[in-house]
Amino acid sequence: MSTTVSATNPAALARRLERTRAAAANAGVDALLMAPGSDLRYLLGAGGSSFERLTCLVVPAEAAPVLVVPKLEAPGYDAVPTGELGVELSTWVDGEDPYALVASLLPKASRVAVGDVMVALHVLGLRRALPDAEQVLAGPIVRELRMRKDAEEVDALREAGAAIDRVHARMAEFLQVGRTENEVGADIAAAIVEEGHAVADFVIVGSGPNGASPHHSLSDRVIEAGDVVVIDIGGPVAAGYNSDSTRTYVMGEPRDTDVSKTYAVLQEAQRAAVAAVRPGVLAQDVDAAARQIIADAGFGEFFIHRTGHGIGLDVHEDPYIVAGNDLPLEPGMAFSVEPGIYQPGRWGARIEDIVVVTEDGVESVNKRPHELVSLPVR
Repeated sequence: MSTTVSATNPAALARRLERTRAAAANAGVDALLMAPGSDLRYLLGAGGSSFERLTCLVVPAEAAPVLVVPKLEAPGYDAVPTGELGVELSTWVDGEDPYALVASLLPKASRVAVGDVMVALHVLGLRRALPDAEQVLAGPIVRELRMRKDAEEVDALREAGAAIDRVHARMAEFLQVGRTENEVGADIAAAIVEEGHAVADFVIVGSGPNGASPHHSLSDRVIEAGDVVVIDIGGPVAAGYNSDSTRTYVMGEPRDTDVSKTYAVLQEAQRAAVAAVRPGVLAQDVDAAARQIIADAGFGEFFIHRTGHGIGLDVHEDPYIVAGNDLPLEPGMAFSVEPGIYQPGRWGARIEDIVVVTEDGVESVNKRPHELVSLPVR
């Protein structure tokens, strides 16, 4: 197991743990049982992973939290300020029953919330150890906390946004006629790390007709003059918060005569969606602001995904900017605004920024221009 510890200050973590305890009580659960992953990193500043051995943060509604961890993996959490956070460390060794250990901490539990990413092996083990306790998902409880970023989290998102902007600023180094998407993608992945990310989480290079597939990754297709190319890239910075930014490029002059006119529609849609963001606006209305412009221009059938997704310790998290989501936006919520137009067999385009809802409007953490960037054909 490897454990990643972020630089989140102990006071912020303590506030998160206290808010989580209160949220558990309000939700009518006796405890949250959180496995390694982004929720654990949110609460302890530590990531990590859990395989056949159980690691579990027990957050009772009316008692101090306890981190249950295999003794051989406990050193990975040495940097967690458990004393300052009021978190007890409880270890176990092979041959002992970690599920019984968790159950002993919750002798009167009738309802527990398990982390959404906890593997079935551990969920079922806890069910056997707590046969009288109803299991529900912790996601609806924790997402209410994680959706609203604090100042430290917003700073981390700004850092990630600036880092990915620097990669897009270097695109002419990588994106060249005669190279394959795979070759370009490898260079971009290296640049993502060079420019300040811990790792490159994803790289999409969708050239020509491949750009019409929003989640195309990489291929051995050779980039040609006249291609429109969608570049969607991102990854976490050291604090664990993610970047995610898409820009669209063209190799010289576009092969298709409708590119400039169609791309102008996309620019207008992305601009309108960002302008719609402010406290009190419903998430679905931001989606509608982009979608209406694209539909009115005759491209509605080619906008085939939601306008945005929340971002933070996960690349995709709440809130989702999608039709049917009547969640009112609040200060601190962070999400992508990324309308796209995808014409199968021809080409596609997408513009994506990460934005944060402010007290009176919106801030974009990405600053790169939105124009269709023409790269030289060498």
